[in-house]
Order: sequence, then C-alpha cells, then structure tokens
Amino acid sequence: MGLHLKMRGLLGSTVAGLCMATMAMAEGYKEAPALAEMVAAGKLPPVDERLPAEPMVLETLDSIGEYGGTLRRAILGGGDQHNIVRLISNENLVRWSADWATLHPNIAESYDVSEDATTFMFNLRAGMKWSDGAPFTVDDIMFWAEVFNDERLTKSQHPNFVGPKGPVKVTKIDETTVEFKFEEPNGLFLQNMAYGFGYYVVNYPAHYLKQFHADYNSDVQALVDAEPVASDWVSLFNLKAGPMHTPLFWQNVDRPTLHPWHLSTAYGASDRVVAERNPYYFKVDADGQQLPYIDRVTWDQVEDPESILLKAFNGEIDYMARHIGRASNLAALTDNKDRGQYGFYQVGDITASQAALMLNLNNPDPVKNEIVNTFEFRKALSHAIDRQEIIDLVYLGVGRPVQTSPHPLSPVFNEEWSTQHAEFDVDLANTLLDGVGLDKRDSDGFRIGPDGERFTLVFLVADVFGFQFPDVMEIVAEQAKEVGLDIQVRATDRSRLQEVAGSAEHDGYIWNCPGGLVDAYSNPDCYLPRPNVVYWAPKWAAWGADPSTGEEPPAHIKALFEAYSGVTSSADPVAQEAALKSLIDQATSQLLTIGIRQVDGAFGIARNNLRNYPDPMPIAGQLWTPAPYTAQYYFEGGDNLK
Repeated sequence: MGLHLKMRGLLGSTVAGLCMATMAMAEGYKEAPALAEMVAAGKLPPVDERLPAEPMVLETLDSIGEYGGTLRRAILGGGDQHNIVRLISNENLVRWSADWATLHPNIAESYDVSEDATTFMFNLRAGMKWSDGAPFTVDDIMFWAEVFNDERLTKSQHPNFVGPKGPVKVTKIDETTVEFKFEEPNGLFLQNMAYGFGYYVVNYPAHYLKQFHADYNSDVQALVDAEPVASDWVSLFNLKAGPMHTPLFWQNVDRPTLHPWHLSTAYGASDRVVAERNPYYFKVDADGQQLPYIDRVTWDQVEDPESILLKAFNGEIDYMARHIGRASNLAALTDNKDRGQYGFYQVGDITASQAALMLNLNNPDPVKNEIVNTFEFRKALSHAIDRQEIIDLVYLGVGRPVQTSPHPLSPVFNEEWSTQHAEFDVDLANTLLDGVGLDKRDSDGFRIGPDGERFTLVFLVADVFGFQFPDVMEIVAEQAKEVGLDIQVRATDRSRLQEVAGSAEHDGYIWNCPGGLVDAYSNPDCYLPRPNVVYWAPKWAAWGADPSTGEEPPAHIKALFEAYSGVTSSADPVAQEAALKSLIDQATSQLLTIGIRQVDGAFGIARNNLRNYPDPMPIAGQLWTPAPYTAQYYFEGGDNLK
C-alpha cells in the first residue's frame, strides 16, 4: 500500500472550475432538499441569504455530487476527539490543497503578505455566518485576540502566534479585514494558519462566548451557579470555550461553528455522536450547490478497535482509516470487503517515527531525571530494542527500523539521522548502562539506581490510531528486561495520558512523531520541545513558549530553540532549510526521542458508492485531513449502500 504522490482524478483546473461556477451562480444557488423544505416552511432563510456574498467555490476532486445519506463511523471513548476534528473541522482562514502542495484561501476570501513576512492581511467573506445564523466578522477574531492576551483565560500562548519579541498584534482594519503583525519576520505563519492549530482565530464566536465573560456579562455569576463543574467565571468560560483539539469543544453542542456539520449530540453524551448539516456553511460546488452534500455524520461509540473492525465487516462503516488501517487488519479487511461493500484508499501517513519512546526529560523524580537526561542511557535503551523483531511480530514485516527522523521522501532526508544508534546490540547496551551508574542488580536481575532502589520506568500507553502501541510497548519491556531495565507498561486512554504527560508527571510513554515530510518545518515536535502536542519535555516546552513559565533548559536544548528561530524568523526558503537541517541534526544526535518504525503510508476503507475523497489522502501531525474536503464527499445514488 505504498504512497503514490499523485491525486486520483487530480484537482482539475481551478480557473476552469471558477468559470463554471460563475455561470452557475448566475442561475442562483441550490441547496439540499431538506433545507429547501425548511425554507418553504419559513423555518430558514433562503439559501442566497445564508451564504456569504462570495461563497468559496470548492474545487471538485472527482465529480459534482448529489445530496443525501449519512456518513457512518465509529469512535472510542476517553480522548478520541480527533476522530471528529480531522473529519468535519479544520476550517481555517487558509487551507492546503487536497494534495498538500499549495496554499489557498478558505474562510478568508483573500490574503496579502508583506515582503518581509511580518504583516499578514486577511480579507474575510462579507455576509458569512456562524452555524446559528449570527454574522461572522472581524469582531470574532478580535475577541479571540482579547482572550489570547488575557492571562486570566490563557495561561500558555500557542507558539504559532508568538514571535521572538512577543505575541502577534491583531488589528481590525474594517468589518471584513484583519491584520496580524509580528515584530520580526515569521516565514511559517501562513502555513501554520493552514495547519490544525490555525483554528484558534476562527472558533471564538463572540456573540455566544461573551455571556460567560465577566467583562461583558455583569450577571455571569448566575451562569456559574448553574454549572456544577464551574467554580468561577474563568472556569466557566474555559469550559464553554474549550480548545477544538480537546474533548471539551465536542461536548458543547450549543457553541456555534463554521464547520460543514454541527454536533446535535455531544461526544460522550450517548452511544452515538451525531453531526447535522450546517445550513449556513460558506462553500458551494462549481454548479452552485451549497455544500455539504451528505446530510449528517455519525460516530457510534465502541469499546475498542476490534469492534470497529467488526462494524466494517458488517457494512456499518462508510469511510475510515483511524484505528483500523493497521497492517495486521489488512488480510481480514480484504477477505470481508465484498460483505462490507467497501474498497481501499491510501493514506499518506508518513511520520518521523510511527512509534517512538518519549522519555520524560523533566521527570519529577530527581534520580530518574538525572539518568534519563544522560545521553548514554538513552543510547543504551535504543540499542536494547530489537526493532526488526517488533516490526515482524506486530506489523507483519511492514516498515523499517529507524530513529526519529525525516522520511526518505522528505527533501531534508539524511540516512545518518535515520540509522544512528538504531542497531540491536545487547552487549553495547549493557556496557553503556554499567557506565551510567546502573552497574548493580537485584536478585531478579534488574538494575539498581543510585538511591539503592530498583530503577523502574513506568510507560503510559493508549491504544490509538491503529498503531498497536500496547503490543509494541510490551515487547520493548521484554527486550529491556534482557539488559536489566525494569519497564512497566500502564494502559490508559488518550485523554488521561495527555493529562498526566502534559503535567510532566510521567516517566515515559509511546506515541508517534510528526515531521516525516515538509511538516517538519511547522511541526518539529520531536526535534524541539513544544507545548500541547508531544510531551517528552513539557517544562522546557513551556519555557520555550514563554521564558517566564516552565523550567529553563540546559544549553544544548536552548540551542535547539535558537536553531528553530532561523526557520521561523526568515522568509528565505534556502535559509529556512539550512536552519531546519541544523535543528534536526542537533536533535537526532541527542536521541531526545527514540524512534522504532517508519512506513510509507497506511490505508483506509470507503464504501463502494462513496465519491470525491482524496486517494491517496495526505495526513500529518498537524495536517488535520480529510477536512476541509469532506464537505464534497457524496454517495452515488444519494444514500448509503444497504
């Protein structure tokens, strides 16, 4: 299932599509039959009043679609919110093309960037509306900026919006024009606005959220008293304005959005999450039909990935790669594809390492912290891992042993980064461990730490993405035992893992590393401590975002921040590439994370009558696909296969 770097049907000519769209608009916009019935009944304004003055014409991936049907998926409990995020959200000011090649306007009708990459001007679509019909204007972005700069509400500012000399300055030019200005060049800002965390600026509906803000509602205490889990107005506001990449966002069905579908049943409220068509969605196809084509999306909540697999066999999954696109499932999915009436599509899920060990380099235990921060210890652990055995046993031979590093398809690939200290060598691992003060063992053969106690590391593991992390971690623990290391594996769910790891209360965990392709420029999360993504040094990450917080790192970690500043502060691609290579070279030479496996992509399943989905579908840590293209998915025949 290797990734072929071309699009099925390609994207067609944007110019030709716009010409066709212009002719279609002259004949009037069209809408879903269910919405037309609501208009006729006086329950909804006409479609031309719901759309902005200049709707975004979404380029057709394959063919003009037809309305109807329910897209069915499945979701796990306890932190699987990205199952929703990646499918129906990711509507930012700008977007990547469906083949991840170029940037295009999205919520913004157009944009301008200064030559020195310090000033970014976005022109919004006049007449655009939230999912409840309220106007979406620059005032909503200004409200986000107010919250972003309010220390009561934002304890840690996202690095996408902070430059070396402080946070971005946001200025309202008029009702549809907003300016973002940095004190120094920010050569990656536009790309970052198209990636996942660009969502922040367009997900703060002021007309809804101001009621929970004490500066705008003098009676906010009444709302606090009515909410059992809120202790004051700040906790109430953060509850109602929870970030989109957290469960809080998807547990509040009252919060308006700009997404193609809007939740009518909250995540975790029942055994099925339901999202209904947004009648105010701002995109149309080339024939002037308002998107989305599909009526609704549902996620049945299940206990484990195996349950999702059974639903796929039974024809109850219409489109999905998450949790089931693993090599060990391919044979069973192939055997049952006629019964389930589905086919396969390719997923370009190319990471720096699909499974990587994340030791907590800010461990609260001083003994453990000193040892894991010793390079020779991390090198020993790396040499103790038989990566090929893991690949053969867990992934049926699919993949190659690597350290965390760019993929061979990356323009900055370096084979030395990929292979250094990755050889399975028990003798070398033992020698290195003896040399870092772990030369004594107890009666069970486990190494004793400097404090006289058995040296034990507890790794958290969540069964996510279909990457079989629990199986991998159990094998790693057995292999580590051969060199006297006691690694305990503690199963948890994603939400709890991120809560514990984000607070630096863990010894380590296993996760995947972004940065395998060009996403390394914007998402170097395994090469540099960064907040809110991976947690191998949460306190250093906090310091990197704001030196008044977190914990000041040692010189060799500060050097990583300095190297990355060469990427973000330049508008010159040559200088950016040189700075990125310097960052990765320093990071990989330190084994800050320990990579295990890299692949050329994965796969997903799609019902036989589903159309207009990208194949292959590029995906990365912050490339939250298939959104924003799912609005044009449709069922040939107007409904699911029965």
